[in-house]
Amino acid sequence: MLKFRFVILAALQLLAFAGLSMPVIAAQAAEKRDLVVVTSYPPSFFEPFRRAFEKANPDIRTSIVQRNTASATRFVMEKADVPADIFWASATDAFELLKRSGELRPIAPRHTGAAEKVFGYPVNDPEGYYLGFALSGYGFVYNQSYLAQNKLPVPRDWQDLLNPIYSGQIGITTPSRSGTTHLIVEALLQTYGWEKGWAMLSQLGGNLSTVTARSFGVASGVAQRRFSIGITIDFLANAPEFADAGNVFILPPDTVFVPASIAILSRARNVSAAERFIDFVLSEDGQKVLLLPAVARIPLNPALNKGLLPQESDDGLLKYGGFDAALSARRYGLVNLIFDDYIVRRRATLARLWKRVTDLEAIEIEDAQQRSTLARARRLLGTPPLSASDVENTDEALKAEWPRSIARSPAHTALTQRLRATIERNLATAEMLLSSVGRPATDLQPWRQ
Repeated sequence: MLKFRFVILAALQLLAFAGLSMPVIAAQAAEKRDLVVVTSYPPSFFEPFRRAFEKANPDIRTSIVQRNTASATRFVMEKADVPADIFWASATDAFELLKRSGELRPIAPRHTGAAEKVFGYPVNDPEGYYLGFALSGYGFVYNQSYLAQNKLPVPRDWQDLLNPIYSGQIGITTPSRSGTTHLIVEALLQTYGWEKGWAMLSQLGGNLSTVTARSFGVASGVAQRRFSIGITIDFLANAPEFADAGNVFILPPDTVFVPASIAILSRARNVSAAERFIDFVLSEDGQKVLLLPAVARIPLNPALNKGLLPQESDDGLLKYGGFDAALSARRYGLVNLIFDDYIVRRRATLARLWKRVTDLEAIEIEDAQQRSTLARARRLLGTPPLSASDVENTDEALKAEWPRSIARSPAHTALTQRLRATIERNLATAEMLLSSVGRPATDLQPWRQ
């Protein structure tokens, strides 16, 4: 017993010598809790931030939950019992979806020196639920030698990608797996309107070589020469892994240039640490991390992004009114569902039928009725399974993010069946119409080959 007391006394004396007490040590241990960050960014991005932040804040440990944007969004919405403090991603509409679901808490803006809008897009959420911290541009990645090998020109704008010469030459990720692709799809729909936008996406579908499982797979596919052109975002195209692959990334004049964002979740358990993390990300030291070759993002800080941004113009893809993130969030799940069923699963059919349209349009068809039939077939190929008015009248619960880990409701199932039936009917009718268009059999041989 005396020996035990001696050990305790010696320990207390050592603590007193160090200027510490038992209550202080207990408080410090309790204070050092994990900060849990849910992000779509890869380790090459978040690890430099984690190291720099923990070096500046040694009392905080940072834990990362890394998933693609769609999966990360579902994780936040469906795993309410799992600790999570911060949501960190590129796709603004994912933040809007979480805000609409009550998953985000208000957050005070930080002074960065950036303008309120960049390329017509608000840097921060006007309602104060998420903040922009970096800028990214959407465009095309290609391999110059592979384009030359296939005798293809470099595409300069989004309309170029609809040219039949690129049939089987383009790669993309589905928006249901990629927040960046979802934003591109939504930008087209918002710029050109629902019907015309889907007609363009249908033509693009006819030119696709593949739909990759991950966003990273687009630039990788170009580097491996699996296809000639990829639709992607700057930081994925310029990843260090492709430095020697001969990949070239271009921002078209009608580009989409939007902020990547960060937010604190409403269920955050370590709000003070979350606030400090955001302070760091938006500080000059944090913004400088974006310039590291392994991270390769454009800082929001205007003192650090000089020469990295194109001149602002009126030719952007969203020049008619900017990107409506709230609208995108309201129909997030519906757009993904239509794209998967209409573009991804029917890719081979679209390629075949759009090829037939192109070949027939190259023939001078004199018969007015046949020209009308061909025009009708083209319209059907580009007709979405729901009209704009149908979308407006669809229940809000069926338009937002669809459940994945739980059983879908009968209403979800009924809508899915309705969409697929309409797509199949439109494509089958278009194919029947195309088969009836043409000249006498001897003249039809070239386009039938």
